[in-house]
Amino acid sequence: MTLLGSNTTPAQLREMTIPQLEDLAAEIRTAIIDQVSRTGGHLAPNLGVVELTIAMHRVFDFGHDRLLFDVGHQCYPHKLLTGRLDQMANLRTRKGMSGFPEPTESHYDQFRVGHAGTAISTAVGMARGDQINNQSYNPESNPDGRRTVALIGDASIVNGVAMEGLNHAGMLKRQMLIVLNDNGMSISKPQGAMAQYFDRVRVSHTYSDFKKGAREILKSVPGGSLLREAYHRMGEMTKAAINEDSWFEKFGLLTVGPIDGHDLPTLIEFLAEARDLDRPMILHVKTIKGKGLDIAEQDATRFHSPKAFTVERDETLGCKIQMPSSGRSFTSALSDAITDVMDRDEKAVAATAAMADGTGITQPLEKYPDRTFDAGICESHAMDMLAGMAKTGLRPFLAVYSTFLQRAFDQAFQEVALQGLGVRLCLDRAGLVGGDGAVHHGFCDVAILRTLPDAVLLAVIDELSLVQCLEFMRTWDSSLSSVRYPRDSVSKIFGDAPAYELGKARLLTQAHADLDANRPDVAVLSFGTPAVNAHAAIESLGSEYNIAHYDARFAKPVDSQLIRDLLSRNIPILTLEDHTIIGGFGTSVLECAQEFKLDASRVVRHGIPDQWIHQDSRNDQLVEVGLDAIGIARMIRHAADPESNEPFAPARTSASQSSASEIKAVQSTEPTS
Repeated sequence: MTLLGSNTTPAQLREMTIPQLEDLAAEIRTAIIDQVSRTGGHLAPNLGVVELTIAMHRVFDFGHDRLLFDVGHQCYPHKLLTGRLDQMANLRTRKGMSGFPEPTESHYDQFRVGHAGTAISTAVGMARGDQINNQSYNPESNPDGRRTVALIGDASIVNGVAMEGLNHAGMLKRQMLIVLNDNGMSISKPQGAMAQYFDRVRVSHTYSDFKKGAREILKSVPGGSLLREAYHRMGEMTKAAINEDSWFEKFGLLTVGPIDGHDLPTLIEFLAEARDLDRPMILHVKTIKGKGLDIAEQDATRFHSPKAFTVERDETLGCKIQMPSSGRSFTSALSDAITDVMDRDEKAVAATAAMADGTGITQPLEKYPDRTFDAGICESHAMDMLAGMAKTGLRPFLAVYSTFLQRAFDQAFQEVALQGLGVRLCLDRAGLVGGDGAVHHGFCDVAILRTLPDAVLLAVIDELSLVQCLEFMRTWDSSLSSVRYPRDSVSKIFGDAPAYELGKARLLTQAHADLDANRPDVAVLSFGTPAVNAHAAIESLGSEYNIAHYDARFAKPVDSQLIRDLLSRNIPILTLEDHTIIGGFGTSVLECAQEFKLDASRVVRHGIPDQWIHQDSRNDQLVEVGLDAIGIARMIRHAADPESNEPFAPARTSASQSSASEIKAVQSTEPTS
């Protein structure tokens, strides 16, 4: 009998036997593997939390209680248990379910969350809010009140915000459970002293052989009087599993475990006791990332978030995975380029924040382990560490997703830009990122970094320009610099790239080298990879307009001489960027025009509009915002002739409405690095 259906609810779990729950776990794993193999998505993290998620929903009522996810990519089993199986077929698209918690999908989801370290703090906030509203669980005065659970894992416990949350959680005088899903992994192998501590705990303990000295432990714990009271409420099994060496006890948090995160009866028993405890506690659960799929267990990094794949089984060769090639990614190009920089410059160092594979730092990490660092899920620390290195005369590069740069802005401001230090930011996944959706779009890096005096902000259009850009950044020691590039394949349509010169754009249509001899109807200034679709748009327009096309290269400083040359000749400018139009490259062009008292009304900005763009393929998202070839052609017409009937805003909302014959550009893809 099939147990998993589109109408599956957590209430049904409470009627199932343990063998039925184990069968349900197998069905959930099969559903996740089948779907991710077709569409891509987060595989290993979700396979590892199936039993844990079932047990939590069996014990708690999260239609009433609060469940806060950390990192968010461990939510697929939760979604399948809350009636969303019918949305699974369109995973990570606008028609289906998001790959992260999404409150608009279900009242079981509290926050949209895709950044690490936040669950404990938001859980503390909800726990306090329910307390103030007289809605929180209290075994005596309100036994039907709301309970709060935070699920944190994939090494995000080492994040600074998580530490701050722990510090405050220990002050709560009510129920709050933090479930630490300890799978020994982050995106890749976790780094740092905390990771080593958890390794020792996993090796030295199992739930069945804990020491019995809980009473003595509680005497020395901050807030121990409260915890001693809680101790008397516990069952003997939980008392026996109290971890007397737990680091979390220093925060005033009773710590139990580690226990086996795939043993349903044990999980249910421990969670049932934790449910009724009216004090904050940690339940340390040991799981296997990728559980149930051998290839994912053996290579959890590769199968953390794979693109679509097929499994081929051979009696001689064993299991073999085939993933379709989607071209060379910018991440791969960065990997080779930064390794080349480190080959040539012994002062060059590189770092990442738990994303060595995803940002292309694996190669330099292996080749130059003494000059390459993985800081763990600690972007703020990584930025400050590299500021310290820059202060000693080194030339540091930080490879980080654009969306995660936001977490280190204060350090970019205080310890890098304010000090005039040459820290170099390589911003992967800039712009629209496809299936990960709004939680991961890199849409505001230019806007936030452009506020920093002397910052130098660059973008590249292909691999050759990336190589030249990194060489420019290598020798730029006097201030913060950054380069942005998307989660996409590199184009080869533009040919060799000249060296970067500070604040100078690159002319892509050589016929316009003399603006007086060949005056264009409109000048397109592309900041980064929108140049590829702009090139296709210009070709599709043929002789309808005379169009000059520039690779802008710099958002700060912009090419002020070019802008003056164009506007003083009354040549309209269309700016293009895979970034919000608020505070981005186009805004810098407007500001330049105003500074020189030129007619800024001839500047038309085009980029990501001021709205949330949700999960879908990157191609469909570009269509949605009008940054595909057809949308850019429409904007070129509007810029050249503002009185035309061409709509200013993008008219289409789905790539399916675009005729393939209209687009001459090489279509973008979504490589997973």
